Amino acid sequence: MDFTHLPHPSPTPADAREKAIADPGFGTVFTDHMVLIEYEEGRGWHSASVGPREPITLDPAASVLHYAQEIFEGMKAYKHPDGSLALFRPEANARRFNASADRMAMPHLPEDVFVQSVQELVRKDADWFPAVEGGSLYLRPFMFASEAFLGVRPAKKYKYLVIASPVGNYFKSGVPAVSIWVSRDYVRAAPGGTGAAKTGGNYAASLVPQAEAIAKGHDQVVFLDAVERKWIEELGGMNLFFVMDDGSVITPPLGGTILPGITRDSLIQLLTEQGLKVREERYSIDQWRADAESGKLVETMACGTAAVVTPVGRVEGPEGAFTIGSGGPGQLTQAVREKLVGIQRGTMADTHGWVTAV
Repeated sequence: MDFTHLPHPSPTPADAREKAIADPGFGTVFTDHMVLIEYEEGRGWHSASVGPREPITLDPAASVLHYAQEIFEGMKAYKHPDGSLALFRPEANARRFNASADRMAMPHLPEDVFVQSVQELVRKDADWFPAVEGGSLYLRPFMFASEAFLGVRPAKKYKYLVIASPVGNYFKSGVPAVSIWVSRDYVRAAPGGTGAAKTGGNYAASLVPQAEAIAKGHDQVVFLDAVERKWIEELGGMNLFFVMDDGSVITPPLGGTILPGITRDSLIQLLTEQGLKVREERYSIDQWRADAESGKLVETMACGTAAVVTPVGRVEGPEGAFTIGSGGPGQLTQAVREKLVGIQRGTMADTHGWVTAV
């Protein structure tokens, strides 16, 4: 697709940009530009542009404001040793984006256009890459229904945008492993629902239990299944892996209620290549506790685009708390994180074809 490049009337001065990216945190600093593509039924995708990041004008009757037709992706651009920027498995994000679109009755965006749109923005705002430890450009492609109407049906007009945010490490707790609160009162998704789609409503539903977890001194909340309230599903925004003392690894199966994480899929491949048996099977909260207390479970790791691979050290719920291993990072968690980060940042060989140059 041909992108029109619109001039920016007042780009951020270099000194102000350097100050902003010196300690960017996560998701609070934004680059100068954004991508915008319009969609209209009967015309398809059109008017692709890279222009100044600016407010979006919406009619008060825009469908997204009333019926929540909205999806998004989360991905990063990484800097390689030669100074070039690269994306990690962007075509997988494009496929998941369209899978989310299917569930939310929205139009597909061609996968090549998705990847191109992200590359266009990274090239435009490459100077915003932060030189902090763990630094990257976090990319947020998203689509929402923009048609003004109040009838309950799929919209006929949509906007697709990409914005970018210079970021550092996701967790700021300062501890070597994160602490998890088990939600007993709330669930993230139910069979037949939208749990496998990356849509804003799923995250809105997690905000109250996540706030509950933070209020109790924890970093994240873990959700159980909606039917039996016993099977572990995922955290507020990350998938889980359980490392056993016999060298096997368990991760909850997708099944429509768990987001199919791209980091999750990558870890399954990397762990399998190391000779570990990865089992996608149900794992209960009671078994998690019993295996941790007996020593059968030696590590638990959470994974996602934002936090990459993060060790889980402590779990607490209404029934009490338990510690996993020594309560700190485990050897496998550290090793697989180093491997994955090495591939992403170009310091280790990419034997899978996962890295795409910008």
